[in-house]
Amino acid sequence: MSQYPVVTLYAQKAEAVKRFHPWIFSGAIQRKENTVTENALVQVQDEKGQFLAVGYYSIGSIAVRIVSFKPIESIDQLWLDKIQSAYNLRKSIGLVDNKETNVYRLFNAEGDGVPGLIIDYYNGTCVLQAHSMFVHKNRFIITEALQKVLGSSLKAVYDKSEAVLERKEKSTVAAQYILGEKSTNEVMEHGNKFLVDWETGQKTGFFIDQRENRKLLAQYSKGRKVLNTFSYTGGFSVYAAQAGATLVHSVDSSVKAIELAVQNVQLNNIPEGIHEAAAEDVFDFMKRSPNNFYDVIVLDPPAFAKNQHSRHQAVQAYRRINKAAFDKVKPGGFVFTFSCSQAVGPELFDGAVAAAAIESGRNIRVIDHLNQPADHPQSIYHPEGLYLKGLVLSVE
Repeated sequence: MSQYPVVTLYAQKAEAVKRFHPWIFSGAIQRKENTVTENALVQVQDEKGQFLAVGYYSIGSIAVRIVSFKPIESIDQLWLDKIQSAYNLRKSIGLVDNKETNVYRLFNAEGDGVPGLIIDYYNGTCVLQAHSMFVHKNRFIITEALQKVLGSSLKAVYDKSEAVLERKEKSTVAAQYILGEKSTNEVMEHGNKFLVDWETGQKTGFFIDQRENRKLLAQYSKGRKVLNTFSYTGGFSVYAAQAGATLVHSVDSSVKAIELAVQNVQLNNIPEGIHEAAAEDVFDFMKRSPNNFYDVIVLDPPAFAKNQHSRHQAVQAYRRINKAAFDKVKPGGFVFTFSCSQAVGPELFDGAVAAAAIESGRNIRVIDHLNQPADHPQSIYHPEGLYLKGLVLSVE
């Protein structure tokens, strides 16, 4: 008898699970036991009763999100093994005990084997985001596992799940420290210093996934004028200024984000007069900016498409903002353009940028393809896990 209520799949639908895809859609389910409840573990089997996986059940298009393709003996041990494996990967790629960088993604949902769990490490504080109530209900077990794995390098755990859970679940959830309390919010990335607001900032407080792309931007910035749009707290701006840019403009609609961007520039002792910040709508800023003014432009907008239904509008927004950048960049300049919309795949994003290039009439070449860094791994069985797409473009 199964340890968990059983969900049985249609024969043809079981193949995707056998290929280790972590999602089971509602249409794949032939039947389920009456004891199956939302946000609880279930055992998945095929029509012949053969074990396939263990996952948690949800009401919606994705009915089961898989946490193990092997039987589970202990839920506590499952969390410990998952977090230990994720930590080992970060250690093997040089992010643990790194003298230049003390901020990284410790756990990346499907990429690390648990859909719905994000953990970012900020210089001793782990910020946890549970995107499902199943994961959130396990937050204390997860915290115990983090203590065992990280040891003395863990000072606090902050639960920020309220910001990402569905509306019906938010009323029972409050953002809070599960372990410890807030101490320092200063982190370091490739030697650059940043203040991170994980309590009220976007996502977990900092866009860690752009770390290596920020480092790449620095190579293009010396002696150049750089525009950082959708700048948030100034990540790209600090790298550009530190690398010797003659002028850096940060533009974001959030006054609070711009204030923190200014603080981050000051924190890195960047000389006055190099950095200017504007709390303004990016499209409006671009309209009033002179053409052919900037040497390098960064386009790092928020996800224009939250789901498949808004994909068409998102593609048009990407086209508009890239066309604006092509108008503003000098001949011989560069545009770093990104999309973090999971609903907009690489082909759609590239197509939107190409449409903007055609409209601009300029000679534009792709000189680099960018994506998320190694601490944001993507399971090879889950292509949907590749969400960050970027291009470096040369504009004549």
